[in-house]
Amino acid sequence: MITLNDRFAGSFDVAPYQEIVTKIHRMIHDKTGAGNDFLGWVDWALNYDEEEFARMIDAAERLKDRTDVVVVCGIGGSYLGARAAIEMIKGLYPSTGPEIIFAGNTFSGTYMKQVMDYIKDKRTVVNVISKSGTTTETALAFRILRAHMEEKYGKEGARERILCTTDKARGVLKELADREGYETFVIPDDIGGRYSGLTAVGLLPMALAGINIREVMKGFLKANHDLNTDDLKVNDAYRYAVERRILQARGYDVEMYVSYEMQMRSYMEWLKQLFGESEGKEGKGILPDSVIFSTDLHSLGQFIQEGKKVLFETVIEVKDPGCAMVVPEDAENSDGMNYLSGKKLDWVNAQAMEGTLKAHYETGSVPNLIITIPDMKAETFGYMCYWFFVACAMTCYMLDINPFNQPGVEVYKKNMFKLLGKPGA
Repeated sequence: MITLNDRFAGSFDVAPYQEIVTKIHRMIHDKTGAGNDFLGWVDWALNYDEEEFARMIDAAERLKDRTDVVVVCGIGGSYLGARAAIEMIKGLYPSTGPEIIFAGNTFSGTYMKQVMDYIKDKRTVVNVISKSGTTTETALAFRILRAHMEEKYGKEGARERILCTTDKARGVLKELADREGYETFVIPDDIGGRYSGLTAVGLLPMALAGINIREVMKGFLKANHDLNTDDLKVNDAYRYAVERRILQARGYDVEMYVSYEMQMRSYMEWLKQLFGESEGKEGKGILPDSVIFSTDLHSLGQFIQEGKKVLFETVIEVKDPGCAMVVPEDAENSDGMNYLSGKKLDWVNAQAMEGTLKAHYETGSVPNLIITIPDMKAETFGYMCYWFFVACAMTCYMLDINPFNQPGVEVYKKNMFKLLGKPGA
């Protein structure tokens, strides 16, 4: 369903890596490596809570006809996966389902004021996502949103329109939800934030947006089956992990994720968190970045083509974007574009990709890996999640680091809390 092509990246001899890949594959599936208490995603497709899954679908069905906008309130892994899915699957301007917007992912008062002004006269649902309930950006935004919901709908009305995704048994948000009677969904103890997109963290917002989450989980399960092998001749996710390590050893310390589809931008933001937060520790790792082509060829293309050779590109190619837009004929041909009349824009986009690959690799000496996905549908999204999860775990374990912690992000929080005057900071 997903294939890796390295024809524009140079030669790779992955055979010497088979032994270490086999060892790490067993570590992942036996849950014996560093951070193994956060490997719950490995078999999640087989043992997720079906009763909770049904409640997500029921909540979405119950609320869809009386909701204009859903505010998803969370930060990092508590919103990026959902945003990636919704934009990839439904596009940037969907015509069906409630609109999904995001809050709790910034301290910007300007942004929060714009959110509140935007939802003022709209029928609103809030889905707050936080394991502890004390993540500062999310907690502050939810305080504002909760006050708005209670003022607008009253306590009883707000109770029906606030959904909490949090710890199953403890924490500030769980206690508040129990006290106020908000419906709750669980963030599993053994799945960390950036790996949680196929739990209630991501599935509930997807369902509220009108996405068929059964199809999402169908793809996740299929990938779980297809990728349960250590064979580098078969498992392209592991091959991708190995080739990343080989490219870094050759001096490429930056990976530029590339898509030619605008609705894949948030997906690549999610990839940046997945790999950056998992791999960037102990002075190790590859810096992830992302671009949309051909758009960003008009801003970063010059550096990529002729700048310092620090990066390789990983292109996410969509085989069938599902668009039938055709270039029309123009009698005057004042723009000189009639040579493309009758051609699909997707065909033009594909030729731009091929030309760019040749330019960057053959002339610019920039390696390009190509990951091809069939489409941008729900099942494909689910498949991609597992594909990149196992690739990330493999590439991190090859560096002998824990893929599932993020000790470095605590430093800014400690400094910030001191400056804010937080008690005990």
